Amino acid sequence: MTNVSAEPGPGARRELDSASSEALHPAAREALLAALDQGYADPRRLHRGGRSARLLLDNARAVVAECLEVRPDEVSFTGSGTEAVHRGLLGLLRGSQRGDRVVYPAVEHAAVRHAVAWGGEPVELTVDEYGRCDVGDIVKGANAPGVGLVALQSANHEVGTVQPVGELELPDGVPLFVDACASMGRLPLPGGWSAAAGSAHKWGGPAGVGVMLVRKGARWRNPFPADDRIDERVAGFENVPGALAAAAALQAVVASRDSENRRQHALVDRIRAAVARIPDAEVVGDPVNRLPHLVTFSFLYVDGEALVHALDRHGFGVASGSACAASTLEPSAVLAAMRVLTHGNVRLSLTRDTTEADVDRLLALLPTVVADLRAEVGL
Repeated sequence: MTNVSAEPGPGARRELDSASSEALHPAAREALLAALDQGYADPRRLHRGGRSARLLLDNARAVVAECLEVRPDEVSFTGSGTEAVHRGLLGLLRGSQRGDRVVYPAVEHAAVRHAVAWGGEPVELTVDEYGRCDVGDIVKGANAPGVGLVALQSANHEVGTVQPVGELELPDGVPLFVDACASMGRLPLPGGWSAAAGSAHKWGGPAGVGVMLVRKGARWRNPFPADDRIDERVAGFENVPGALAAAAALQAVVASRDSENRRQHALVDRIRAAVARIPDAEVVGDPVNRLPHLVTFSFLYVDGEALVHALDRHGFGVASGSACAASTLEPSAVLAAMRVLTHGNVRLSLTRDTTEADVDRLLALLPTVVADLRAEVGL
């Protein structure tokens, strides 16, 4: 049995699931509290409260635009990253003049796949063992009759592999939608998109705030009922405090991105190397061209749910299974598409607070926990 204490000491609890949601950034907390008092009014109104809310909303849009190197009028705030995906993708599809077929790789997030199934005809492409799509396959698919849209994520949300978005040369009239929810803030936004989506809680902003980008001049038409708001691309009362907090967190994350990425890359390299030495383990995703904070691996003869609970008892919050199914313990469609081991899957995503000591403790613990779980089933 394990000789590592099952009860972590005071302050030793570490959540390693920032790919699902990062704790609120201090900059976001400060902006949110201030904006709750000053940004509650309807930004369409001409009275002082409305003008104050409109100023905060415009400021949030300008900050996000600067961080992402886009125009302020290309930025819209939605109620979530999923809504940003749905509106961005379906808006491009509705504006397309070529057809309703959508080409995308099999590792896209469920938000993309569901949107395509709801509003178009899916053309799903295979990926390699790293989860990367082939540029030639996408371009070939885009040239087929009836294809009105290509969707390609900037980086995979489960294994971290960065996709070759900037290498695409699509035919005229076929726009590109980029789901950047996994990478926005952590990596520069790739080029070539007509619409893109991000999710604030993944970079330390508040939950319930998404970012939709629609390139100036793109053939985008609102796929849902219109609403008479400040931004005609979205619907509902604007979450002004949330937008300002999201912008503040994004600004802080982008300012420290280079040094933080180097730090997290080095820690993930250590994890990848150590896990690979555990018997019957498989570390997946591109080892180099990847998100800096995310690493995924699987263990043969180990149940993923049991491993999550075991690590949780030792003070580590990790993810397993699908990142976007109704139950996160459902088998991963991403790993299945990559044709890699899906059993006993663990996904770690480091936070801005993850230290080298945290990684040391995890790596000292992991081989014993895996061995104990295998022993429980007679292996």
